[in-house]
Amino acid sequence: MRGFTFKNMSFLLLMVLLMWCSYIQTCNARRVGSHWRETRGLASSLSKKKGKAHGSSHHNSHGSKPKQKAPSPKPATPSPSPSPSPSSPLPPPAASPIQTPSPDQNAPDCTVFNVLDFGAKGDGSTDDTKAFEAAWAAACKVEASVVNVPLDYVFHVGPISFSGPYCQHNIVFQLDGTIIAPTSSSPWGSGTLQWLQFTKLVGLTIKGSGTIDGNGAVWWQNASDDDDPLDDQSKYIIPVNATAVPKPPFPVSSSLAKMPSVKPTALRFYGSFNVTVTGITIKNSPQCHLKFDNCIGVSVYNFTVSSPGDSPNTDGIHLQNSKDVLIRSSNLACGDDCVSIQTGCTNVYIHNVNCGPGHGISIGGLGKDNTKACVSNITVRDIVMHNTMNGVRIKTWQGGSGSVRNVQFSNIQVSEVQVPIVIDQYYCDKRSCRNQTEAVALSGINYANIRGTYTVKPVHFSCSDNAPCTEVTLMNIQLKPQQEGYHMYDPFCWQTFGQLYTPTVPPLDCLQIGKPANNHIQGDDDVC
Repeated sequence: MRGFTFKNMSFLLLMVLLMWCSYIQTCNARRVGSHWRETRGLASSLSKKKGKAHGSSHHNSHGSKPKQKAPSPKPATPSPSPSPSPSSPLPPPAASPIQTPSPDQNAPDCTVFNVLDFGAKGDGSTDDTKAFEAAWAAACKVEASVVNVPLDYVFHVGPISFSGPYCQHNIVFQLDGTIIAPTSSSPWGSGTLQWLQFTKLVGLTIKGSGTIDGNGAVWWQNASDDDDPLDDQSKYIIPVNATAVPKPPFPVSSSLAKMPSVKPTALRFYGSFNVTVTGITIKNSPQCHLKFDNCIGVSVYNFTVSSPGDSPNTDGIHLQNSKDVLIRSSNLACGDDCVSIQTGCTNVYIHNVNCGPGHGISIGGLGKDNTKACVSNITVRDIVMHNTMNGVRIKTWQGGSGSVRNVQFSNIQVSEVQVPIVIDQYYCDKRSCRNQTEAVALSGINYANIRGTYTVKPVHFSCSDNAPCTEVTLMNIQLKPQQEGYHMYDPFCWQTFGQLYTPTVPPLDCLQIGKPANNHIQGDDDVC
């Protein structure tokens, strides 16, 4: 070793340094097609991912666009009155924040896929659909990866499906920019049931301060009575007022294209596990805003829906065949049910939600076209409703079968709500429906601490002759009429049996105490 000099040592150190730099360069590059391309804005994207929850302002390296920012949701103000503890088991708590694993803690994070790096322009007019598809295809291969839709950009995106089931788990869709729907008919073809769809995924999270804008006006102005079901209160008024005011039409603009009759849901999840939606806003959806079908483990919080109260059939959140669902701390304004709970749902917990305008929070309609419907273990509490058609409602069709069991409505504050408490087993969204004997069986429906003002009727219980509603309980119901210029109607009950635990305002003398004399015997069709 005597011949080993300081010059030799310097040469070896230089070679090690060059090899280390080459490794860093390789990790910071992304494979695109048959060549390597430098990742643009990676540090900026990661910075936005960490800072967006605090409303920080970030500048993307591709230039600045007008900032699109969701309004801060206002949590509901629950009534301090106590309510009975729900007997239904609550869904498991939301999963802890997703952390991106790295095989080498000293190596840079290579799992953020910015849609700008895949050709998206974000100028509000260029079709960015293929860029979103390419970013998703890349992210799909990497567990806990991030698809970044950056702040200050407006992305024009057509119908698209972000599909599993072969995607890796725990992907984050970081939405801080704005996604807008096309207003021309060509991208929609003959019509589609959903615009942005996520299917057969595990651990997916959509989060951020961004907006999904469905440009619904172009669809609503084409709506007709044949396309959109009726959901009005005229039949709740006894006697029925024959001089009901017709619904005003939407203004028709010559600049709006003729769209397909099938209207899409803005954001839909199908067949997925442990899904989270938080922070984002969905506005002006052509039809339903957010839908979950056949999902297990759903968490929605700090979420906003914003559409006009007269926009047709625009439910806020629609649940079907889904279980272990938590919806909380959200603002829902739409033209139909703020939350719609359909058949196959169990263990649904909704709390601290502002609803209005809209049609309230509804279970159903269930049993349409003589189908079997099963709903159980539903808790709705700490809700504020203003200027809605209904408060809390259960609606079923004649001729259906199955059951609705163990439902808790508590701590509901209503203001200028037409009918705050509704059970309607004669639901019909057409001009007329055929009378049928069979019905979805309702039992264990509990109301507690429901207070505020109404504009038509405080309570409407209309149950089936063949399958009366049983075990309906009420406690601390305080509903007063809104006096200015409204004609009020008394509470109404038909074939409704249960118990009053405290006096109600107004008195609910029509509720029948106990059980029906000819109690409906449970048949095979009622078992769920």
